[in-house]
Amino acid sequence: LANRAHTYPDRLSGGEQQRVAIARALVHNPDLVLADEPTGNLDSDTGAHVLDLLDRLTRQVGKTLVMVTHSREMIGVADRVLQLRNGRIFEDASLPTR
Repeated sequence: LANRAHTYPDRLSGGEQQRVAIARALVHNPDLVLADEPTGNLDSDTGAHVLDLLDRLTRQVGKTLVMVTHSREMIGVADRVLQLRNGRIFEDASLPTR
């Protein structure tokens, strides 16, 4: 996105805006990252890259990631999955750590 540094936000694509939002959140080095559909507007390659980055952030740097998603593919990076239905926890599963 370096070539888009001086571009107004409304001129960025949805995926570019999403990548900027993720970068802005991570640059502050938070202990807790809250991510609502972090790959929702991204193509599959960029989404996989962002997911890998978030996974490395939590596992190697010791950050906590709370992610909301409708994507079953993202379960692969989770240690715990809470499934909601009608606003209530329907299932709570701890997954083996990798």
